Amino acid sequence: MAIKGQCTIDAKPYPFTFPLKHTALLVIDMQRDFLLKSGFGEIQGGNLEAVQASIVPTRKLLDACRNAGLAIFHTREGHVPDLADCPSSKLIRQGAAPNNSQHSLVIGDKGEMGRLLVRGEYGHDLVDELTPYPSEVVIDKPGKGSFWNTDIMHKLKARGITHLIVSGVTTECCFATSIREANDRGFECCGIEDATAGYNSDFKSQSLDMIHWSQGLFGFVAPLQPLLDALLPLTGTKPSGLTPPQTPPEWDGDLRITSLQAAYKSGLSPVTVAEAVYTKIEAYRESDPAVWIHLESKDDVIASARLLSSRFPDREKLPALFGIPFSIKDSIDISGLPTTTACPPLAHIPTASAPVYTKLIEGGGLFIGKTNLDQLATGLTGCRSPYGITHSVFHKDYISGGSSSGNAVSVGANLVSFSIATDTAGSGRVPSGLNGVVGYKPTRGLISFVGTTPACLSLDCIAIIAKNVEDARLVWQMVEGYDGNDPYAKPAIAFERHINSIGPQATAFKFGIPPQDVLEVCSPIYRKRFNEIVQRLQKMGGKLTRIDWTPFQKAGDLLYNGTFVSERLASLPDGWLEKNRNYLHPVILRIFEDVIKRRSTAVDAYRDLQAKALYTRQAEVVFAPTAAGVDVLVVPTTPTHWKIDEVLKDPIRLNSINGTFTHFGNVLDLCAVAVPAGRYDVSELSGVETDKGSLPFSITFLGGSRMDAEVLRIALQFQDSLHEGDGKGNRGYESHPF
Repeated sequence: MAIKGQCTIDAKPYPFTFPLKHTALLVIDMQRDFLLKSGFGEIQGGNLEAVQASIVPTRKLLDACRNAGLAIFHTREGHVPDLADCPSSKLIRQGAAPNNSQHSLVIGDKGEMGRLLVRGEYGHDLVDELTPYPSEVVIDKPGKGSFWNTDIMHKLKARGITHLIVSGVTTECCFATSIREANDRGFECCGIEDATAGYNSDFKSQSLDMIHWSQGLFGFVAPLQPLLDALLPLTGTKPSGLTPPQTPPEWDGDLRITSLQAAYKSGLSPVTVAEAVYTKIEAYRESDPAVWIHLESKDDVIASARLLSSRFPDREKLPALFGIPFSIKDSIDISGLPTTTACPPLAHIPTASAPVYTKLIEGGGLFIGKTNLDQLATGLTGCRSPYGITHSVFHKDYISGGSSSGNAVSVGANLVSFSIATDTAGSGRVPSGLNGVVGYKPTRGLISFVGTTPACLSLDCIAIIAKNVEDARLVWQMVEGYDGNDPYAKPAIAFERHINSIGPQATAFKFGIPPQDVLEVCSPIYRKRFNEIVQRLQKMGGKLTRIDWTPFQKAGDLLYNGTFVSERLASLPDGWLEKNRNYLHPVILRIFEDVIKRRSTAVDAYRDLQAKALYTRQAEVVFAPTAAGVDVLVVPTTPTHWKIDEVLKDPIRLNSINGTFTHFGNVLDLCAVAVPAGRYDVSELSGVETDKGSLPFSITFLGGSRMDAEVLRIALQFQDSLHEGDGKGNRGYESHPF
């Protein structure tokens, strides 16, 4: 039974209810090594007939979950070729048993399907009937459980998953172990009894009984058919092969990723999208000609769209970003295209693309062009580029924000679905807030920064600008990952907090805000709007909690009042400034000259590094999972919205004010997401009753290092609260004046 986004099915010990948007199917170890003759399972003495019989029901379950739009995870047990991740006990114990006659081969030995349980071998991969689609996640695990020494917890949380439907082999081993591990981490799990099997029928029944024993000690167990019946009305499709070709529905121009995914699945051509995008780009150029530094030719993009269609002819097996148009900041390398960083003397033509770009293309993305930015990614206004000044998509007189100005405008003006930017002091958040879109700055080091011209390398990170939180989260999932070539990359596996999947705790959160004297920097309409947002958060179930603002204030001051700004000069080649000062934007040159005049010493730099470490530790206390800690810090993204002419008259002071609530983010190694929070009349800001139009208001949610999933969850709750009952569905798709 499905009601309002939830399904309920008969199960033991009582009916299992799961929210569709937050549920994933987890298929455990349906590998050749466990299911086929001469594999590791048969060597273990397993009954292959039983496990092979689970393939057909698992395929039925997989098809039903795919058609219903659930997230799909597959696991494969196995080890790296040198067995460095294989404990000696696992490798030796069974073969060392007295009078052993069964285990003639052990892990790593050569079998008929390659080395046993070794990654990359034929036997290690999944059986053909259950081959994953490009958009599905495959987790390689070295143990019996899915959570030990893998990043599955991180990937599940990143997708907002709280409930798991579990199938696979073997029931008594990896299936049961994974459910127990998931239970410890807060997931609600339901094992599907027809879609799991073991090598011993008695072990299977006992293992399943243990899961639901004592009113659900570890979770639920359900038969397959009730689940298939519950999911069938949600699929909107007929069984494969029974649906005749149909004319694709007319596309409404919606560029949200989730909307395009559905349209492509229904037959929309990416060529149609490419043509529409270029029509919009040409029309918007009349309003703002400064968005792009490099724009791909329409013919080249249409050719790329046709190539995508030929690469992925099966619309049921599309990669997540198939045909999704995107832009990228012109400080990020794309092989064969100039990278200017809005500073022609520094322009170069790279021979290799940045990993973040490569991942987007591999995921099916449709590259449109490289966007304008504040020169050398130095600024928060969008008014410091030799390629022109962009303006807010809401009003031609007001700044777009920077330094990722063209990125935010290209998304806000509905020219692309998302954009890849950078963020050092707020460059991904500020322009997003001033253009009514989402700006997400992940924890530094989660996305490779290789192939990006640095501003302050130790503080830089990639940012994602998108139409809504869901889209930003999806792009993050596509591009994150450890890069050994990035000196600031975070390890792939780290401690993850448990989740709250049911009860009031599932939506409750604690939040802190700046003290009132700090908020005085905001314009009156911003203070009014922010107070209204605080009340909304409380009505949502958020608990306002007093915090120590000191580390945030002091860390923000460090960025430009301390020695860290000197790193901007360190990013330039030796002697470059003296030779090229005439090519610099006047404001950028003034900033660099001021840095030189300070004559900072190594002692000054070390003192600032020590202060940064202290403030970071103090901020960790603010976000600690304790009674006094908070889940998120909530701030206005900017204190106000300046006019372009105001910034041109007072460029450095107003730029600094713009960063009041963003400067500290990377200094303290936080994650953050700026989210649209309504609009206000221009006259409310200017005080001139005759001023027409509206401007966007934005708030930013910040969380501790690697707390990205938690922050995005709360941001999504807030976004949903703004649009309850307005029929907009996935949010973020609106027309702007320009």
